[in-house]
Amino acid sequence: MQWFIYLNEFLVLAVAMFFALLSPGPDFAMIVKQSVSYGRRASIFTSIGIGLGISVHIVYTLLGIGLIISKSILLFNIIKYLGAAYLIYIGYKSLKSKGINLQTNEEKKVEKISDIKSFYLGFLCNALNPKATLFFLSMFTVIISPNTPLDVQAFYGLFCILATTCWFLFLSLILSHLRVKNFLSSFGKWFDRTIGIVLISLGIKVALSK
Repeated sequence: MQWFIYLNEFLVLAVAMFFALLSPGPDFAMIVKQSVSYGRRASIFTSIGIGLGISVHIVYTLLGIGLIISKSILLFNIIKYLGAAYLIYIGYKSLKSKGINLQTNEEKKVEKISDIKSFYLGFLCNALNPKATLFFLSMFTVIISPNTPLDVQAFYGLFCILATTCWFLFLSLILSHLRVKNFLSSFGKWFDRTIGIVLISLGIKVALSK
């Protein structure tokens, strides 16, 4: 009968995770930018970074540090303002971008970015996202029973990491498809500026959130 309790917890977590992934946010905006500006490879590494960024929230939640963060306004505000500053910085870089140029064969010219940088862009975007902090705190303190064994909770966390990675890998494949990428990049500078404004707006929203 005990397995049924864990199954119920897992299903609630999976449904909540599904809707959380469908909700557009900083991670989604980051994948759109990486897919169009730098191509499929960069977007894939960013997706892996976003997925592993989840591990940060899982680890401090399982260690009990998440409870401390939830009780400390100072600690939570530090995380919140770091995340906001990171989003605003990335948005500012997008606003200053020269856009994607057209080659003579009318294919889009893809800028170069290292795999490591792509990975860390995604990793920091998720790890510093206070919304992700709140999501996992609520999941592991409200929905998941404190009596649930640590190895089962770790399995829940691994599922969240894999689900997030797979979702953004799927988006990377769609958004980096030639027709989709050509359509989005046809806006040139306006595409980068739009993404920049979105990221800056999200950063400001995070900073002003209570």
